[in-house]
Amino acid sequence: MSELRFTADHEWLRLDNDGLVTVGITHYAQDALGDVVYVQLPEVKAYAQGEEVAVLESVKAASNIVMPLDGEIVEINADLEGSPELVNESPLDKAWFFRMRLADNAVLADLLDKAGYDRLLNANADA
Repeated sequence: MSELRFTADHEWLRLDNDGLVTVGITHYAQDALGDVVYVQLPEVKAYAQGEEVAVLESVKAASNIVMPLDGEIVEINADLEGSPELVNESPLDKAWFFRMRLADNAVLADLLDKAGYDRLLNANADA
């Protein structure tokens, strides 16, 4: 498993050994949402960066998950449909949302590393 990369939208991405990228949301995001009660997962197809691909509903609000980079979703985590609470219980492990194929995995280097994501969170806390 490689190092996680992060987006400003509080998504994490991990390049796996098979060349696919697994995507989920961070502890910060799930904590801000509160108890997740429903997950609508994306269709398996190609999406452009920024397109809405999934919806999370919590006791506090609904939130959209956007495609972090251009690519094709090739697998979804069907476990979330029957167990949306996994998003709160295991956001960096069992609660991944989808796996995708990028045209160029090198674009992952343009995303935030852990230190950059921590700086983003600290900047948000100070604002």
